[in-house]
Amino acid sequence: MGQIDVALGRGLGLGLGLSELAPGVVQSEIRAMTQECDRMGGVNLAQGVCDTEVPEVVAEGAIRAIRDGLNIYTRMDGIQRLRLAIAGKVERTLGIAVDPEREVFITNGVTGAFQAGVMALLNPGDEVLLFEPFYGYHASTLRSIRAVPVPVALADPDWTLDVAAVRAAVTPRTRAMVINTPSNPAGKVFTRSELEALAEIAEEFDLFVFTDEIYEHFIYGGAKHVSPAVIPGMRERTILMSGFSKTFSVTGWRVGYLIADAKWVPSIGYFHDLTYVCAPAPLQQGCADGVEKLGAEFYEGLATEHEVKRTMIVDALRDAGMRPHVPDGAYYVLASAENLPGATAAEKARALLAKTGVASVAGSAFFRPGKGEDLLRFCFAKKDKDLAEACRRLREMGSGA
Repeated sequence: MGQIDVALGRGLGLGLGLSELAPGVVQSEIRAMTQECDRMGGVNLAQGVCDTEVPEVVAEGAIRAIRDGLNIYTRMDGIQRLRLAIAGKVERTLGIAVDPEREVFITNGVTGAFQAGVMALLNPGDEVLLFEPFYGYHASTLRSIRAVPVPVALADPDWTLDVAAVRAAVTPRTRAMVINTPSNPAGKVFTRSELEALAEIAEEFDLFVFTDEIYEHFIYGGAKHVSPAVIPGMRERTILMSGFSKTFSVTGWRVGYLIADAKWVPSIGYFHDLTYVCAPAPLQQGCADGVEKLGAEFYEGLATEHEVKRTMIVDALRDAGMRPHVPDGAYYVLASAENLPGATAAEKARALLAKTGVASVAGSAFFRPGKGEDLLRFCFAKKDKDLAEACRRLREMGSGA
């Protein structure tokens, strides 16, 4: 009897067993590498935990809210103060006017926003285009509702969009596309012309567009963040998702938001309420303080600070003989692992951890099976001393020390 049959309880005379989905579920490679790194006391560049300092105004806002007794359930769509602040910020930064009462919904991170959104708008068997390399949680969330993720490869080495490949991937079952800009893991920033081409396809085939913009303020060089929602004709079909985990370095707070046409929000809210009830009440208050009180200079400083960190890790990877793809946004670098021992990217990541004590993530976690086996992903949103130590260790490997 096979292992999966046993897990399902087949042949044992038992009615109990796992769901049809569960036997195919494996632990996230990101989480697995984090655990292994913790076990050996290494430097964790695997998980995007963003352990830089929380802005004081954000932390103090949450502490004050707890002390003021703001600890009970909020409305399912979040506190009005935060919804108003988000609407104002979106209008300032993206030029989109949104209704904070009908079109803004506070969620448990972008993860919660995406899960509720796909539950409300997609059916089992619907196909959804993902741009590869893709964030694994997007694909896994789609599978969890029995939708079908369909990878469309971006062109190496610059991760440019192949519009013909997108069109070729559309079938009668295609219902949506997911755009992650800036992207995890590649740091790809979709250009306005690329987004206009995708908008044309979305309108032609009547597709929803889920856009994950959690890294919108991590932009480097001459790159510019453009939301798909600003492209003419896209407002109604776009589910814009973002949040504060990365911007305010509060990944454990789980406060995000989505912006969508008022006709979609009630159903999305219903499914979010079923799973999460609401985002943490006092932490919403802290995020509201941040959005209200931190101006453009904060976001510009954030990008400048992380551009320095990007230079640190890119230079160290080059010195280590691991050719990096220099990202235009977000805070990850994909680098070549072809010179590391191991038949797979997961084996190469573990070999690097064993040799240097620096944790990375197998590139295969971001591709369809059989791809990404010569790539590793490194997160550089770390405190300077920790990032410097990781860079030192990588350089030592490159020098043969």
